[in-house]
Amino acid sequence: MVPLPRLVLAGLFALGLAACANAPAAPGPDLSPPPPRVDAKTQLEYGAPPRGPRY
Repeated sequence: MVPLPRLVLAGLFALGLAACANAPAAPGPDLSPPPPRVDAKTQLEYGAPPRGPRY
């Protein structure tokens, strides 16, 4: 007869394996380029970009 703790651990392992097998795949890395940087001269020439709401 199998000892109870070993049976419980085997059940938990099986549950964990089933949960990982049914999990959706992780999304890939974001490969889009970062937004362009705005320097002080550009802000003076074209105006500063609009600020978002402050909560």
